[in-house]
Amino acid sequence: MNIIVWNRRGTLKPSFQSHIQELVRNHNPTMLVVMETRVGGDRAREITDRLPFDGVVHTDTIGYAGGLWLLWNSDRVEITLLTSTEQEIHVMVKVRNSNLDWLFTAVYASLRSVERHILWNNLNNVAELHNMPWVLAGDFNEPLQAEDKFEGRAASVNRSLMFKECLDKCSMIGIGFSGSRFTWTNRREVQALIQERIDRVFVNPSWCLLYPEARVVHLTRCHSDHCPVMLQVLPNVQKRDALEEAIKHFRRDATNWNKVQFGNIFARKKNIMARLNGIQRTLSIRPSNFLLNLENALLKKLDMVLNQEEELWALKSRVNWMIQGDRNTAFYHVSTLVRRKRN
Repeated sequence: MNIIVWNRRGTLKPSFQSHIQELVRNHNPTMLVVMETRVGGDRAREITDRLPFDGVVHTDTIGYAGGLWLLWNSDRVEITLLTSTEQEIHVMVKVRNSNLDWLFTAVYASLRSVERHILWNNLNNVAELHNMPWVLAGDFNEPLQAEDKFEGRAASVNRSLMFKECLDKCSMIGIGFSGSRFTWTNRREVQALIQERIDRVFVNPSWCLLYPEARVVHLTRCHSDHCPVMLQVLPNVQKRDALEEAIKHFRRDATNWNKVQFGNIFARKKNIMARLNGIQRTLSIRPSNFLLNLENALLKKLDMVLNQEEELWALKSRVNWMIQGDRNTAFYHVSTLVRRKRN
């Protein structure tokens, strides 16, 4: 079970839906938090209706700023909304086919310190009302310590202490992470480069007892100035069912077609993502203009590969039902589609 939080910084771009589809294909999240959506009301519902989740909670934007969405798959978890504000969504999570339930809070903290202070007070009040297992995740817009910031104006000691005091009152702890140290960058030249770790996941001790193997991963930053942050709740549990078996067979049978028509797109994408990940890790330690330019060049290559992959998935979806039946007939139709694509 994976939970992903991502500050996507705007959801009106045509590429937003394909980027979410990409996250879903690669990491299969049960829950997804999208922050800084900059859109609300009916327009937000129109967008989320097209995403691969059947449950959603929206918060209001403040003009054209802010916005927080929580999406989930109801066949995996039952979500009950408790309360929400412009900066937070509190829900009760009941995991299907288990007796486990816990509190989850999605956060998009305001850029204004006065409003963040309101958020800290709200979280303290929630902590006083329950003693349940609890996850707190999102963009807190505040470094917790000096090491969470590279260059730019130094982190405010007073504001960081207020943040830490809130976490202590809520009995929240970090569980470490893998990936690049920083979750946000201004993507400037090295002389003006600023990086921060402000997207976080915290849990309380009783949640840790439920999921002692849980871990946090900073995913590769591709389509935003923030990287997606993933909480792997049960990283060692591999659930296989009939649908997964069908997908496995489909992927195996479509491999040759994929190589002939597109080259090894998946391997190319994996290679680019691995290089980006390595570059972003190094940038967090030893920034240079060479690495920044290389990162931008790789991001452009990645966009090209993702566009090709979208075409591949569209074609695969048209022949998927065939592969479930007569294999010979299916591959006849696949070859026909490939010839049409080439022409």
